[in-house]
Amino acid sequence: MEAKLVLEDGAVFIGKSFGAEIETAGEVVFTTAMTGYPEAFTDPSYFGQILVMTYPLIGNYGVPDKTNFQSGKMQISGLAVTVNCENPSHYQNVKTLSSWLKENKVPAIEGIDTRALTQLLRSKGTMLGKIILDKNKIDFYDPNKENLVAKVSVSKPKIFRKNGSKKTVCLLDCGYKRAILENLLKRGLTVWLTPWDFDPFGKLSFDGMVISNGPGDPKVVKKTIAIVRKAIKNKTPVLGICFGSQILSLAAGADTYKLKFGHRSLNQPVKDLNSNKCFITSQNHGFAVNPKSLPSSFKEWFINLNDGTCEGVISSDGKMMGVQFHPEGCPGPTDTGWIFDEFVDNLKINRLRP
Repeated sequence: MEAKLVLEDGAVFIGKSFGAEIETAGEVVFTTAMTGYPEAFTDPSYFGQILVMTYPLIGNYGVPDKTNFQSGKMQISGLAVTVNCENPSHYQNVKTLSSWLKENKVPAIEGIDTRALTQLLRSKGTMLGKIILDKNKIDFYDPNKENLVAKVSVSKPKIFRKNGSKKTVCLLDCGYKRAILENLLKRGLTVWLTPWDFDPFGKLSFDGMVISNGPGDPKVVKKTIAIVRKAIKNKTPVLGICFGSQILSLAAGADTYKLKFGHRSLNQPVKDLNSNKCFITSQNHGFAVNPKSLPSSFKEWFINLNDGTCEGVISSDGKMMGVQFHPEGCPGPTDTGWIFDEFVDNLKINRLRP
């Protein structure tokens, strides 16, 4: 069936439907990653977005079992590729990309020039768009005007116990990736996974706080910002990841802004301003922190070597850290895993008790 990707500026890309034969609307964004599409499609940070893959051949290694998924289902609103592979070859493959999309009721379009589309998005900036079939009965939809975090967060606290653990952390779920939880558990921590609007102070016992990644505009989740502001006041060790770094910065009194087309790839170079070392990072974000707005108690920690934007913040005492990239991602493959280790070192000996 013929499908069209229509952008808000009037541009139309005509191709063929290979996912669920329904229509969808959202924010059209692109990633330059050549691999890792099962992880990307299940990343809650992509909720509400139509994802464009710049690498021309997608689906060539099929879909593995759920071990590599970052959440329990597909999170993207739609998908655009140049070539969809219907004959994947990989020992872990259990199904084709097309069948997986249909199971999750996610529409997709193939046969379009995604690199030309990406050039358009780079020059004009991220745009709203929709994938339509023969009826075109849907309107454009801006996901950033809604509280997307509330749609992807858990509904009630859940604990993941590590045998022999002496330290416990609270993971504020703004749309967490499973790899974040796995990295915390691997380091011998017990983890309370809590909803985005759940204030753990006075209710749970924990030594530190992690703020997860998530979708949308960070300024929308005012309840999360208020909770983290309390953590700063209590001098609780904090680690913010991606969206979580923006939340930490907002709670500290800084400002955030929307990037022209965002950072979504597996090869973003960042520089640690403390050590002057460069790291290759995995990223997925459309907003950034304005470093000039940081209070005196915080400073810029990492910068992006492509465009100079802020990629991390840290408090003066080093106990509150935020990174705009994903240390649980494996682009290098584990270049920035040490950030979790530093967070563990920062955890308080005297636990916060209710």
